[in-house]
Amino acid sequence: MTAPAGSTARNRAPRRHLPLQILLGFLLVYFVMPFWWVVVNSSKDAPGLFGGGNTLWFSGEIDYIGNLRELFTYNGGIYTRWILNSTLYAVAGGVGATVLAVMAGYGFAKFRFGGRRFSFAVMLGAVMVPATALVIPTFIMFSKLGLTNTIWAVILPSLLNPFGVYLIHVYARDAVPTELLDAARVDGAGEARTFLRIALPLMRPAIVTVLLLSVVASWNNYFLPLAMLSDNRLFPVTVGLGMWQGIASANNAGSTSLWSLIILGALVSVIPLIVAFFTLQRHWRGGLSVGGLR
Repeated sequence: MTAPAGSTARNRAPRRHLPLQILLGFLLVYFVMPFWWVVVNSSKDAPGLFGGGNTLWFSGEIDYIGNLRELFTYNGGIYTRWILNSTLYAVAGGVGATVLAVMAGYGFAKFRFGGRRFSFAVMLGAVMVPATALVIPTFIMFSKLGLTNTIWAVILPSLLNPFGVYLIHVYARDAVPTELLDAARVDGAGEARTFLRIALPLMRPAIVTVLLLSVVASWNNYFLPLAMLSDNRLFPVTVGLGMWQGIASANNAGSTSLWSLIILGALVSVIPLIVAFFTLQRHWRGGLSVGGLR
């Protein structure tokens, strides 16, 4: 007695997807393993970290509270200052970059003006330029303006996000119907009101995406503040941990406890990004306005 054709197709489906599932499982382990290593070793003191035990599992006394207390009191509590600096740079740079990207992307998508194609081509070209390649010219320019070693040397360059402009442009072009904007204008709404009341809500998924990418990029920024800042009280947490790593590497004999602080500091610095992701992800709603016209 032969099995129905439908059941045979259903039995073949899991086998067809098996290679993809194996690949996804490998990638999951590949990305989760470093984070798990940091979580495990953040609970250890210096002897537990360098004692030769299993670095992928907890051993000895688990003392997150004591390690956190030492982290936030070491060197006069400078780590707290670095976390606050990173928060300032991420919020100011991320929100500012998102606002500029939304306005520019919407303008490119819904308005026709002289030089539009050329300006958009220049913007697309800027997407291809690595941010690190612009650090030295930016440093020279800011040095002439007297803005180096200030918070503005980190915030102002972070406001430029060509990829965010491109992403908003692509989304607004399809998700914001031009007919809907024309109807609002016919009803007497000005351009500002049309943008704020009609276009902005429809672009929410793209706005949240650009905001999250901008905040993460500003939080993880390393080379720009490293070149711009010389006062360690202005360092973000990335540069601060890098400075501690340099000190620990140069003084291996007496810096085992500092390595423990570096690992725990790396774990703490990731937590705000995780919180931001889970806070903003509920705002992602794809295709809110596609097919919205009747």
